[in-house]
Amino acid sequence: MTGGPARSDAPMTDTHEDVRLHSRRTAYSGAISDMVVDSFTLPGHDAALQREYLQHPGAVGIIALDADDRVLVINQYRHPVGMRLWEVPAGLLDVDGEPPHIAAARELAEEADLEVGRLDLLVEWFSSPGISDEALRVYVARDCTPVPDADKHERTGEERDIVTGWVPLDDVVDAVLSGSAHNPTLVVASLAAAAAKRRGWTTLRPADSPWPARPLPSRDPGASDRAE
Repeated sequence: MTGGPARSDAPMTDTHEDVRLHSRRTAYSGAISDMVVDSFTLPGHDAALQREYLQHPGAVGIIALDADDRVLVINQYRHPVGMRLWEVPAGLLDVDGEPPHIAAARELAEEADLEVGRLDLLVEWFSSPGISDEALRVYVARDCTPVPDADKHERTGEERDIVTGWVPLDDVVDAVLSGSAHNPTLVVASLAAAAAKRRGWTTLRPADSPWPARPLPSRDPGASDRAE
């Protein structure tokens, strides 16, 4: 359903909007994301709008659980906020052709030295849809096993100082609700995991489920810098 606001009795499902894109230009190109400026018209509107936002490759994360429902958490430095944050393993979708669930398993191995046993889809969201098109997915990993020493990833930069630990899911939620933990992926994923656990994990979806929110049709790279 597109064109106009959703009715109060409509299914609570986010939908794509068929906007008319007039032009796009790249204002700044960075190592991870670009700042672009779009000129577009909404259905039923006459005046064109202009918005700038970050184009982002997307990201994935993993909540790894052990048999006692403890969560594998990592602690690392994040320079933009100048703090060491408690997080769950996560990373960019920056490998061409790599399915998101495979990327998530790779990140778990690289950041926490764990191999996935069972993997299920937990939750997905946009990190800040008013200023970025970054889409994220988080998976639940269980039956994990250690990565063999010979296959361990050599971590560099901030990741070289990663600290890992196992924390009960309820304690992670407590840290989020008390304002002690701020990483958005940890916040969303832990609250979603707690809700899923209360429902007997019946809300989990197959790891390779379609992801209609990514890529967005209006974010087609072929449309970049295109003018009518």
